[in-house]
Amino acid sequence: MIDVPETFARATVAREGGPGAAWIARLPKIVGTLFDRWGCARDGAVLHGGVGVVVPVRTRAGAAAVLKVSFPHPGNVHEPDAFAAWDGRGAVRLYERDDDRFALLLERVRTATLAEVGDDDEVVTVAGRISRRLAVPAPPGLPRLQDQAAAWEGQLHLDHAELAHGLSSRALAAAVATVRELAASQPDVLVHGDLHPRNILRADREPWLAVDPKGQVGDPAYDGGTLLKSRALALLEAADPRRAALRSLAVFAEAAELDRVRVRRWAQLHVVQAVFWGRRHGFGVARGGPDLHRLTAFAEHFAELLTD
Repeated sequence: MIDVPETFARATVAREGGPGAAWIARLPKIVGTLFDRWGCARDGAVLHGGVGVVVPVRTRAGAAAVLKVSFPHPGNVHEPDAFAAWDGRGAVRLYERDDDRFALLLERVRTATLAEVGDDDEVVTVAGRISRRLAVPAPPGLPRLQDQAAAWEGQLHLDHAELAHGLSSRALAAAVATVRELAASQPDVLVHGDLHPRNILRADREPWLAVDPKGQVGDPAYDGGTLLKSRALALLEAADPRRAALRSLAVFAEAAELDRVRVRRWAQLHVVQAVFWGRRHGFGVARGGPDLHRLTAFAEHFAELLTD
């Protein structure tokens, strides 16, 4: 049995309401059942991310592992499928899975993330190499990014019409063009789906390994866009933000062996979508007030820098 971290419990209930509260109440029993089923013994303090708890354990054989249990959500369904397809190639190894409980027994890595590295070139180089290793033929049955293209375009037009924002018509047109030209037809390649520095952790088997994939099928350059969006604040604080952004794009694209124009276009789309999301919902670190205004202004500026 475990004690569910209070901050995680509060956040889950605030986000999910009644179903979240019911799941939190069941969570200690779920973890205890999985301990028994997989022969695990707790080996450290309970950690958590945004949607799940991570419990360090030892297996029957004495191996260090973690038990991860996530709140049931469509975005978490294909995480084990991605891990199984990679089989340790650039990502943590999957030892066991219980899809009904959204539970995984995974290789244990360190808690230090790539986000803690101060050198931007190193961050994007490591992420690019990880992206290249994860770009394997996709197994059947995974969600395809191209199936979201129509919804993406519709949301862009709706947000533009409904929300006050500072994006130029040129930036919006570029985002729509990316959806029409890149999103509508994509290769049968497995992509992480949420590749950013906090989802790349230090490890012992390899220097860095990826965690928390969405398990989607499409263009690997999409993950480059996710990564560059996550670096927006750091890049905008550079002496020459445009030069810093273009350098990061070039370094990532070279390490990932991808076309830098495609990476830039995906990044620009991601940032435009983030602008509208922030205007409509706020961000996790700022739901309103001056901080939200500052962040959305940063995002709008970054989107313009990435617009060709």
